[in-house]
Amino acid sequence: MFAELREADDYDVGNREERRKRLILEILKDKGRKKLFYYSSQFKVSEATVSSDLEAVEGWLKNHQLVVLRKPGSGIEVTGTEKSYRKAIRAFIEENIDTKMLRESYEVDDGMGSQSTDFGNMGRILKDDILKRVVRCLGSIENQRVLTLTENSFVGLALHVSIAMSRILKNEIIEPKEDWCEKLTEDEDYRLAEEIVTKLEDEFDVEIPEIETAYVCLHIKGAKHQNIEWNGQKTIEVERRELLDLINEMINAYDSENAFAMKQDNEFIQGLLAHLQPTFIRLVYDMKISNPVLEEIKISYPEIFDRSKRAAFVLEKWIGKPIPETEIGFLTIHFGAAQVRLEGRKENLRQVSVGIVCASGIGISRLMLSKLEKVFKRNIQLEAYGQNDITPYVIGKTDFFVSSIRLRQLDADVLLVNPLLSDEDIEKVRQKVFHYARIPRKEEVETQFAVELEQVNILAMQIKAILRYIEVFKVSNNITFEELVAAISGKMSPYRDRQIMIQEDIEERERLGSQVFAEFGFALLHTRSKGVIRPSFSVCVTRDGRAFYDSYFKGISLVIVMLLPIDENIRINSEILGYISSELIEDYDFLMTITGGEKEEIREALSKHLRKFFNQYLSKMQ
Repeated sequence: MFAELREADDYDVGNREERRKRLILEILKDKGRKKLFYYSSQFKVSEATVSSDLEAVEGWLKNHQLVVLRKPGSGIEVTGTEKSYRKAIRAFIEENIDTKMLRESYEVDDGMGSQSTDFGNMGRILKDDILKRVVRCLGSIENQRVLTLTENSFVGLALHVSIAMSRILKNEIIEPKEDWCEKLTEDEDYRLAEEIVTKLEDEFDVEIPEIETAYVCLHIKGAKHQNIEWNGQKTIEVERRELLDLINEMINAYDSENAFAMKQDNEFIQGLLAHLQPTFIRLVYDMKISNPVLEEIKISYPEIFDRSKRAAFVLEKWIGKPIPETEIGFLTIHFGAAQVRLEGRKENLRQVSVGIVCASGIGISRLMLSKLEKVFKRNIQLEAYGQNDITPYVIGKTDFFVSSIRLRQLDADVLLVNPLLSDEDIEKVRQKVFHYARIPRKEEVETQFAVELEQVNILAMQIKAILRYIEVFKVSNNITFEELVAAISGKMSPYRDRQIMIQEDIEERERLGSQVFAEFGFALLHTRSKGVIRPSFSVCVTRDGRAFYDSYFKGISLVIVMLLPIDENIRINSEILGYISSELIEDYDFLMTITGGEKEEIREALSKHLRKFFNQYLSKMQ
């Protein structure tokens, strides 16, 4: 009986939207002519209903250059080029990748340490056997470009290939290779696509048309990856530098006032780098992407969306293609997240402790906890409790509780929600997190003054160390960038192992984004490193005051080095060195003093600015 229930298709005949999506998918996977009876038996509805559904989806198909032809007596046929079919398939997957129809029961462990694929109802539409075999082929590819695909991108690739295989196995005509395919044959991803196609040919014992390799390559290039890696080859370095220059221009266009601070957000830069690569492919090859939250973004974050338009205009000029609003919406997410982090650093937000309560602390509370973790990520600390677990100690360490049951006579802040956490509930939780993140913890209130005294003491010690251990050294004009970093590392520590750490950390930060700012006339090499034990400020100038010969320096003659130790004082140290960075831009006389390269004059000027910072820090505590 249980097996019968598992096999039963829980597809809801009355769900018109899902039924019409299934109709589109059925048309895309099978290009041949079909009678209305075929579809009515597939979806368990009348032929009249199928005819009505077909009229409803005709507009979607037409938008992708696919035309529905009705031939009395012989059935229905959809015509269009292979390119149009492929674009439509990709658009359909993009639009529905997070829907129940495409994602239900996706990855299920087979009990042998590997993953099998059970696509549920989706498998019945596409033929579960084909899906399983395609996923098995993809899973056997030990290539970083496949292994680092995000889950959505992997699912999308599997579905795209499965639909193609379904049609190839029916000997449907595939159009000959097009001119644009030739451009891809020299691409590194084309080799990977060839490997995938070879495995598919072995698995299905069929010859796959050459154009299919190009489509697989295109899908891989347009996919998103969990991380971004550079292999260090010179050609890749050039591309990376061009991409970073583009990102710098986009940030300047987005917010020139806070551009410098945003460029120091490694998480933002890495995320944008990873996002832009598939974006280029989509734009160049006119591959559409859906953005289900676009309207919500435009309504909820109009200012960020408008600023992101300015950043998108830079991208538009750079790539020579118009940027659709769907892509601008995704840029808004990246820029918006960076702006929130920037504002969070300014406001000194803290992590909020939230208790999730249900009757037992095992069932509903765990589901609620999982959903809230996905929404708020690292901004909150979550604990699940049963109603009998709420002790005075738990109340004392928790900011507020989210409960699916009424908690009577409890001296605590409790938010009563639906167990399924509606959008309205999520917004109420968000408001409370916003409130508590900006006030001290309960146990911190009484000791706030003692904490502030300790912070002032630490601040004074760190400023004193910076001024005491300031370094100024002069080098030859013909020194290379790599030689300069090695020389700096040697100055920062007498120990070889620490010198290596410093050198590697500076080089790693430089690979992420060049810190040579020709427009300001200096390079600002700053990073966190285990190679230093105190915050440091150092200056390096050429002996004759003229520019470095190495073109990497872009004509500058001044390099400023600021290093942060990785310890418990990282926040205070970051504020100190961040303030110095801003003063380098704001105070021209300060920069000129540093350019002069006289140690005591630099120390005196730096002391004046740090005294100002110290006084501002004290005033904020009052």
